[in-house]
Amino acid sequence: MPPLSLRTVLATAFLFTLTAPAVLRAQDRADFPEAMDAFARRAMERTEAVPGMAVAVVDAQGPVYAGGFGVSDVETRAPVTADTRFYIASATKSFTALAISAMAARGELNLDAPLATWSEGSGVPVEIASRVTLTDLLSHRSGVDNGPIAFRLAFSGDWTPETLWRLTAETGPGEVAPGTFDYTNSGYNLATVLIEHRWGRDWRDLVQDEVLRPLGMTHTTALIDEARGAGETVAAGHLGRAPGHSERSYLQKTDATMHSAGGLISTANDMAIWLEAQIDDGVIDGRRTLPEGLVAATHVQQVGQEAEFGSYQRTGYGLGWQIGRYGDDLLIHHFGNFAGSRAHVSFMPERGIGVAVMINEDAFAGDLADLVANYAYDWFAGLPDIEAVYDGKLADLALTRDRRRTGLAQSLEARAQRPRTLSLPNAAYSGDYVSQAYGTLTVREAGDRLEAAIGVQHALAENFTAPESLRVELTPFSGEVIVFTLDADARPASLEYSGGTYVKQP
Repeated sequence: MPPLSLRTVLATAFLFTLTAPAVLRAQDRADFPEAMDAFARRAMERTEAVPGMAVAVVDAQGPVYAGGFGVSDVETRAPVTADTRFYIASATKSFTALAISAMAARGELNLDAPLATWSEGSGVPVEIASRVTLTDLLSHRSGVDNGPIAFRLAFSGDWTPETLWRLTAETGPGEVAPGTFDYTNSGYNLATVLIEHRWGRDWRDLVQDEVLRPLGMTHTTALIDEARGAGETVAAGHLGRAPGHSERSYLQKTDATMHSAGGLISTANDMAIWLEAQIDDGVIDGRRTLPEGLVAATHVQQVGQEAEFGSYQRTGYGLGWQIGRYGDDLLIHHFGNFAGSRAHVSFMPERGIGVAVMINEDAFAGDLADLVANYAYDWFAGLPDIEAVYDGKLADLALTRDRRRTGLAQSLEARAQRPRTLSLPNAAYSGDYVSQAYGTLTVREAGDRLEAAIGVQHALAENFTAPESLRVELTPFSGEVIVFTLDADARPASLEYSGGTYVKQP
C-alpha cells in the first residue's frame, strides 16, 4: 500500500476514536478473576516447564484482572505477583514507535522525510538514505538491514554510541524488496541511533519521557541492572528442558543488551495501563494522558503481509504493532521472546478488551502465553464448554513440550557423536579474533574443550562437521558455526562466525 503521511494517519486514527470501544458486562467483569485464577493455576501445573507467569486483562473501563503465578527465579524462589517485572522483548517496539510518533506529532521530526534530509554525517549509503523514512524503518518495509548494529545491541552488548554511529555505514539491502514486509530489529535500532545523534535523545529517555511518564507506568524500565540492584523482583529467563526442573538460562539480559527493538521490563499492573491506553486512545481512568489520535495512529496499517502465527492470522503491520485476526476478531498485537522469556501483548479494539501474558520460559512451553490470552478472549466471548476445550489445548501443549524435549535430547546425542575436525591442539586456536563490524570474539581453553565469548555471551563449543569448525550456542538453542581459516604456516589466521570475518590478533 502507498505510504501514509502523518496528517492522514492522525485523521484516520481520529475517525477510529469516534466510536467508543465495547464495554464488558459488569457480571462478566466480576466473575472473570475467579475463572482466570483457576485456569492459570491449572495451566501452570499441566505445562510444568514454565516457572512463573503474570497476566493482565483490561477493558475500556480499566483493569479487569492482574495476577501472578509461580516463581520469578528457580534459584531465589521469589513468588510472581502483579508487580513482578518481566522482560517483554520485541513487544518493546510499540513503545518505541509511539515515542517517536509523539515527536512527529509536535512537528519535531517528520516520519515521512527521507533519512538524508536530517541525518547528515551518518554512514547510511546515499541510495538508501535518500529513499528510506522513519515510517519505513518502524513498519519493517524499508528493505534494508544492519546486522552489526542489531547484533551488538541485542546479543553481545559490545557497543558505544560512537561505535554505533560508525556502524551506520554497514546499512545495506535486506532480504526483500523495499515496500515489502520483512521483520527485523535493524529498522528500530537504526532509527534510534540516528535520532539520538540528531536530537541527543537516547531511546530510553525518549520512551520514558514520551510514554512511560505520561501514562504513569512507573514499574516499566529499560534499566534492568538498576532494577535488580534496587532489589526489585525481576523474572529471570529459564529453559524448561528437563521434566520437573526448569533451569536458569545461561544468557540473561543486561543494560547493554536492552535496545529499542527489545529492551523493556514491565509488570502485569503496568501492562494493564498500557493496554487501557491502546483501547481508549491514551485515556487512562478517564484522564487523557496523550494527545488525541496519537495512540490510535500507531494502529493504522503501513504495510501488508499474509502470515500465520499459531492461532493468529497476520495481515499487516502498523507502527510497532502486528495487525491481524484471532478467529473473526480484529487483533492488534505484538509478541516477544528471547533466551527464556516470552511476552504476549494484544487487544481487540472492536470488543474493547486487551490481554498481556508474560512468562519466564520460551523454548519448550512458550506457547502458554498465547494460550492463556486466548482463554481470556474466548471466556468473554462465551465459548461453549470452554474448560473442556482448554483442557484439550493444555494436553496438546504438553505433547508439544515433550516433542521438543525429545527432539533436543536426540539432537544432543547425535551431536555428541561428531568427530573432531580441528587439525591442531586447542591451544593453537585460543586468542582474540576481531571484526571491525561485530567486535571481538575470544576463543579460549576450558578444560579439554574450547569456549567462545563475545561481549556478554559465552558458551562451550561442540564439534561440527565441516573442516576446521566448531558449533556454539551463544544464544540458547540457536546454533551457529565457527569456521577457522589457517595461514600458510597452518596456524589459525581468522574465523567466520554469523556472517562476519574475525581476524586473529597477534
